[in-house]
Amino acid sequence: MVDAVAETQTACEGFHVPFQSGSNAILQAMGRGHTREKYFKIIDRIRSKLPDAAITADVIVGFPGETDDDFRDTLTLMEEVKFDSVNTAAYSPRPNTPAAEWTNQLSEEVKTNRLGQVNRLNLKHAAERRARMMGRTVEVLIEERNIKVPTQVMGRTRHGYIVYCDGDIDELRGETVQIEIDECYTYYLSGSMVLAP
Repeated sequence: MVDAVAETQTACEGFHVPFQSGSNAILQAMGRGHTREKYFKIIDRIRSKLPDAAITADVIVGFPGETDDDFRDTLTLMEEVKFDSVNTAAYSPRPNTPAAEWTNQLSEEVKTNRLGQVNRLNLKHAAERRARMMGRTVEVLIEERNIKVPTQVMGRTRHGYIVYCDGDIDELRGETVQIEIDECYTYYLSGSMVLAP
């Protein structure tokens, strides 16, 4: 998959690679089938072939039996990768799942605290990743009108980043345009359309 994206000019440079936990012990308890080390090999492969690619993920905190050390493994994994965005959740028991019956459930207070920590780290990294786009001229596929500012259109970069700029949606929908980025926010960018010479 990584090779295919690297070799295909029309493919978007974005990968969703859920890790769920940074702890091998918790991954094993979840029955995930991968380890922290295997996960880093996947990320290293992506970054070696496509250094600028966006990487997003999923994580669950507070799984039964998760220790402070297990949770620190999740934070260090996030710090090492610096994801463009992570879907975060605190564990909650689901009917008819083995973990729902386990006696080593964590308190809601612990789960809430850990979720807050990963959410803050997620926001920090998302902002850092988008900040690297400042001043770049990027290719954007225009999708729809900005519902908050009707004189603007919204599109996405090859990384999957949302970008806003002035424009007429009736003329631009489905078009690929060049936009110079002049503002970077946590989850979106804005800029000005670069007109062809």
